[in-house]
Amino acid sequence: MELLHKIYESWFSKVDFLVVYIKEAHPEDGLVVSMNREENILIEDPKTKEDRIGVAESCAINLTIKIPVLVDEMDDRIASAYGALPDRLYLINQKGEIEFQGDPGPWGFDPNRLELAIEKLVG
Repeated sequence: MELLHKIYESWFSKVDFLVVYIKEAHPEDGLVVSMNREENILIEDPKTKEDRIGVAESCAINLTIKIPVLVDEMDDRIASAYGALPDRLYLINQKGEIEFQGDPGPWGFDPNRLELAIEKLVG
């Protein structure tokens, strides 16, 4: 996240950045990841929008996210439209067209590739 914050700080005056919190990938009542338990990340799958907002706020605080955070609806329309689970980087131009689509995370989460796309688009 640190590299993404650096990119944000370099480009926020020319590019709008958003983090969209989507469906919890590894809730305690779903697909549990042992690393989450080792790091004491114990999150139940939110059942309401208010619950999801609360988890997103906690995530933003714990990860010290500096980028504005939006929360996907409970029908997961953003995650479904963008194939975002568990995480993915996008750059969308002013016409609403996708300029860059990163590979699925966490292994495909590559802020350097996003920054190259920003440089190409913005100049």
